[in-house]
Amino acid sequence: MTTDPGDLVLDPTCGSGTTAYVAEQWGRRWITCDTSRVALALARTRLMAARYPYYYLADSDDGIKKQSEVTGKIPLTEVKPQGDIRKGFVYKIVPHVTLKAIANNSEIDDLHARWQEKLEPLRTELNALLKQQWQEWEIPREAGEQWPAKAKELLTHWWEHRRQRQREIDDSIARNADTETLYDQPYTDNKRVRVTGPFTVESLSPHRVLSTDEERPASETTAKTESASGQFETMILDNLRKAGVQNTIKNERLKFDALEPFAGVWIHAAGEYAEKDGAVKRVAVSLGPEHGTVGPEQVKEAAKEAVKGIGFDLLIVCGFAFDPHVSEEAKRYGKLTVLPAKMNPDLAMGEELLKKTGSGNLFMIFGEPDIQPVDPKTGLIKPGTDGKIQIELMGLDIYDPTTGQIRSNSTADIACWFIDTNYNGESFFVRHAYFTGGDKPYEKLQRALKAEVDEAAWAELYSTKSRPFDRPETGKIAVKVINHYGDEVLKVFGVA
Repeated sequence: MTTDPGDLVLDPTCGSGTTAYVAEQWGRRWITCDTSRVALALARTRLMAARYPYYYLADSDDGIKKQSEVTGKIPLTEVKPQGDIRKGFVYKIVPHVTLKAIANNSEIDDLHARWQEKLEPLRTELNALLKQQWQEWEIPREAGEQWPAKAKELLTHWWEHRRQRQREIDDSIARNADTETLYDQPYTDNKRVRVTGPFTVESLSPHRVLSTDEERPASETTAKTESASGQFETMILDNLRKAGVQNTIKNERLKFDALEPFAGVWIHAAGEYAEKDGAVKRVAVSLGPEHGTVGPEQVKEAAKEAVKGIGFDLLIVCGFAFDPHVSEEAKRYGKLTVLPAKMNPDLAMGEELLKKTGSGNLFMIFGEPDIQPVDPKTGLIKPGTDGKIQIELMGLDIYDPTTGQIRSNSTADIACWFIDTNYNGESFFVRHAYFTGGDKPYEKLQRALKAEVDEAAWAELYSTKSRPFDRPETGKIAVKVINHYGDEVLKVFGVA
């Protein structure tokens, strides 16, 4: 209510996304936040399916024409519209009538005198015919049953003139009064339909908030931090021991036969589990920070520690958030299988919440993208005969913890996938974007817009096969896949 079009609105408690929805409708930029992925998914879906009225922009050709219709003023032809939303919309304007404006309006007296010249003879003739002494305010609205026809005709003419006089006086009052702009009633172009503008959904790593209200001795601060860190590790390992590690398949869960704390530098727990054939495997667990992101450095050091001595068969790296390059690092250690396992954000909420939500899906493994065509010997992408590269997403390579095998799964769990067609090894730049899944989102979009959607144009986006692109100058491309839970994985491919 206190902002203008183009202003930025911040809502740190997103909920169902009403603030973002309304800000989008009224032409405000917005940022909304929430700790719940359910709330963010709900707000995202609501915004993507929203349909808004199209308001006339004041700084547009159509808006200038509409403004001239509303105000009756000729627009300045030398001003070229830029489409700047900060100049607002074309709003309804109503007169703001005050007693002062009426008292100072001399035009009312002129109008009254002019019409009085027509009304007074009619009143005089009517009084004479009916033998009455009626003043102007005493003349009845309706004629009596016994009135002669001539008197009824005079009464009708008198009231017609009286109403016409009042209309001209009201128009004069409105014309000479101040105006009020109704900022909640912009004019709508009913020939257009507006949808939500471009927006992104970003995730941030959890961070610790340090209080600066009071100064504390260094020894007390250190002891408190160490104690909190120890409690965090104990809580995570207790839940990991009970919940196990889950992939996207319901019945494929890694259940620990034993899991105990391990006095390592990067490895925090060690245990055993049995596969379906009865083979016992040794597993190491490395826990990411309570407030922060797991980076490739931790994966590298934990893997080096895991292969020392007798060694482990499996390394599970648990974290609330992962650097995109972790998946690259996890593939460099030969027979040691390294699994990044994302911890459910509910684990950061404490034991009370976990008792209510249960232990399901607390630790999730997200597979790698299965891309074709890839040379099975070299692992490189093979260009086509024309030198162009076109890749297809076959699914995700899912790790089955019950058998220790990796197999390909369908694309049903994938929400979208992106390609950096010239990956430089440092930053991922989205050059191609595609959307998948089991549903047909363009049908929902078509229903929301109540209009026809070009299926051919949408098919290029709603696809598991990319458009052809040129060979990368860096010799590498990167593919990022995001599932419906918001988890993401990045995989880098060389080009043959």
